[in-house]
Amino acid sequence: MTQPGGGVSPLQTALQGRCPRCGRGPLFAGLLRCNAQCRECGLDLSPYDGGDGAAVAGIFIVGALSVIAVIMVDIKYEPPLWLHALIWPLPVLLLTIVVMRIAKAALAAAQYRHRGGETES
Repeated sequence: MTQPGGGVSPLQTALQGRCPRCGRGPLFAGLLRCNAQCRECGLDLSPYDGGDGAAVAGIFIVGALSVIAVIMVDIKYEPPLWLHALIWPLPVLLLTIVVMRIAKAALAAAQYRHRGGETES
């Protein structure tokens, strides 16, 4: 879905991890590392860096959800502490990666959209 000002929807970019200009090329080269350039349209993606924004989103969102979940499980089932230590690391890690990818893509899309393509090649 192309936006009137150019590029694709920031929400679409964030959820699919695609180039903010064409919406076809992958934004990520790895798990959390961004490509230097879009393979489809050639957009230089290096200026669209969210810095620590994705990590902050991960800390706030995943931290809050994890604490709420741990408290709910502890109140309802009263498991021993060693069981909490076994249960929570994997879901927290997976949720953190998902939230950070979405946040990083959303920040790249927002930067592309608000800079008006001034850094386009």
